Amino acid sequence: MLKLYFSPMTSSLATHIALIECNAPHELVPTLMAKQETRAPAFLAINPAGKVPALVTDSGRILTEVAGTLYYIAKKYPAAGLWPEGDLEAEADVISWMSFVASTVHGSRAKGPEHVEEAFSIANARLAGREWAIGRYSIADIHLFRVYWRFRPGMNAVPGTYPVLEAHYDRMMARPAVKKAFEIEKKFE
Repeated sequence: MLKLYFSPMTSSLATHIALIECNAPHELVPTLMAKQETRAPAFLAINPAGKVPALVTDSGRILTEVAGTLYYIAKKYPAAGLWPEGDLEAEADVISWMSFVASTVHGSRAKGPEHVEEAFSIANARLAGREWAIGRYSIADIHLFRVYWRFRPGMNAVPGTYPVLEAHYDRMMARPAVKKAFEIEKKFE
């Protein structure tokens, strides 16, 4: 059984959503950042970076970083359709989105609000004309959603500033797996 070390409403939310989307048997191990539990020696032995997510596979391998955990889950549970197996262009598009979200969107926060605005504008333009990032639901959508969900409240953007991202956010919030992950994680806050 997979084991997810998580802290509520952090980057590990994306991994949690994917586990639920795939109906993957898993155990949740709350590791609260607010209580410095990710800095404890026991957790640092699992992930020396002191970050969540940390996903322990059935074989005992520890995977970290959202993109890595999402990819593993999508490939391990192909029936969920979170990875466009066999479509080289779509696979490359997922990797492109995952890289963009991790480096450009997530990385923009440390550079200041104007960089977040620029990243959101780019994401809004890239997503235009599509319901989902690669044209169908995938791990790229989960990753994009988690970062947008986390950063948008701090932006105080007027509704309608990023209409395509806002519509994507609404579609994600309507997904049963997202609702369930939020419901579970709120219990640990």
